[in-house]
Amino acid sequence: MDFADVVRHRRMVRDYDADRPVPAEVRERLLENAIRAPSAGFSQGWAFLVLESPEDRERFWTATTDGRTPDGWLVRMRRAPLLIVPLSNKAAYLDRYAEPDKGWTDRDESRWPVPYWDVDAGMAALLILLTAVDEGLGACFFGVPPERIPAFRTAFGVPEDHRPVGCVSVGYPGAGDQRSPSLKRGRRSVEEVVHRGRW
Repeated sequence: MDFADVVRHRRMVRDYDADRPVPAEVRERLLENAIRAPSAGFSQGWAFLVLESPEDRERFWTATTDGRTPDGWLVRMRRAPLLIVPLSNKAAYLDRYAEPDKGWTDRDESRWPVPYWDVDAGMAALLILLTAVDEGLGACFFGVPPERIPAFRTAFGVPEDHRPVGCVSVGYPGAGDQRSPSLKRGRRSVEEVVHRGRW
C-alpha cells in the first residue's frame, strides 16, 4: 500500500474478529516499526508491553476498568487479539541530556517545554497504527484511566519510572465495526487549522 493510502485509510477500529489472531511476523513488524519513531536526543525512552494471551488481555481489562458490566464499546474492544501498551520513561531523557554531548550537566526537568518522553512514545504508537493499516489490520489508540494506572502497574509488574501513554488494540476488524459517531463532526480542513506566516 502506498503511504498516502495508509494515511487516508487510518482510522480507529473499535470492533475485532476474536477468532483471527495477529500473525507473529506481523506483530514483530508492528514493534520493529514502533522503535523507528523519533526520540529527543535519540533517548529512546520507551518500552512496549505486549499482551496476546487471553489471560493477559483479561488481566489488562480487569486492571484498567471499573468492573461494571461493559458497555458496547468495551465489549467490542475486548475482542482485540493483541494489545500493545507504549510506556514512556522520563528518566531516560533526563539522563541522556545530562551527558556531555548535550551540554547540560544536570537532570533539570524545567528545561523541557513539553514532556518529550510522552510525545515520543505517542509517535511510536502512531507508527504501530500506520503499520497496522499497511498490514490490513485495524487498530485503535485509547487511554488508560489515571486512577487505574496503579492497578495496571501491579497487574503487570510495570516499574514506577515507566508510564503508560495509552494502549493500542490491534486485530482484524470485526463484522460489527462501524464508523465512530464522532466522525459525523467531519474532519477540519487544512484552511481551518493551518496558519501561514502568522496566526
